[in-house]
Amino acid sequence: MKTNRRLPSLRSLRAFQVAGRHLSFKLAAEELNITASAVSHQVKNLEDHLGLELFVRKTRALEFTAAGRKYFEFLDGMFARLESETHQLWAEFGRKMIRLCVPPFFSSEILLPKLDALQALMPETDIRISTPPSGMKDHPAEADLSILLGKNDWPNLVTHPLFAGHLVVAAAPTLMKGFDASSYASLNGQTLIVHENRPEGWSNWARALGIPQPQAGKILRFDSMSSVMQAVAGGLGFAIVYWPLSDKWFRSGAIARVFKTEPIASEHFYLAHRPEERDRPEIAKIVEWITREFQHDG
Repeated sequence: MKTNRRLPSLRSLRAFQVAGRHLSFKLAAEELNITASAVSHQVKNLEDHLGLELFVRKTRALEFTAAGRKYFEFLDGMFARLESETHQLWAEFGRKMIRLCVPPFFSSEILLPKLDALQALMPETDIRISTPPSGMKDHPAEADLSILLGKNDWPNLVTHPLFAGHLVVAAAPTLMKGFDASSYASLNGQTLIVHENRPEGWSNWARALGIPQPQAGKILRFDSMSSVMQAVAGGLGFAIVYWPLSDKWFRSGAIARVFKTEPIASEHFYLAHRPEERDRPEIAKIVEWITREFQHDG
């Protein structure tokens, strides 16, 4: 007997695709601008519709089932193609638009101050900038260009290196009074500030130096780099920051480098796009501008 099944709703498919990209209902909710429970509900509806489990739900994370991984890979490609075709339609019949996805701190510190120059360069092109709160590790399906932080392990993307993200310990100058900066062990017992999207910052810093991870007396957690910088400048504790992205804060004297060691190159910032975007003139123009303005050895 034939079973006539309707296709799943686009809303549930999109919720699953974004949740699968982040492996988190919370981060998917932030991207989709809905609640985490709404994302979970949409995914559950999709699982009920298919009669299949797509995720293994753990306490603080999601894992794909075999069926879920296969379906995600198909849907991720499908949404990327849909976004690309929609943009091509817009480019052919409407006003040109570039969708640029940038980490929030990158945007506020170095992109926005130069945005007038980019607009003057491309007066006939609309520029849409999104700043998702999650760490930029992957190129979003809905973006034409993105700024990614990592080790250039994106084989399916065209990437242009911009600068290294050096890990530097920073604190307010007032907090440095009486602090023994000759020993990394002086951090033990201090208040350490953690960026929730980069919780591995302190362990990565310690590992690169070959020293034990400092044992915090207290930990302050923030969900944005701007909040981290404000907390550091306010003398609330010590934090790992990326240099030269935070260079303006150091030059202003609001924060100071704690140790006199050379900064540690952890990851690099890259400008990325899909290979099929390579031949679009407006993409080529903005790639040339961003690499000229921001590419340096750091």
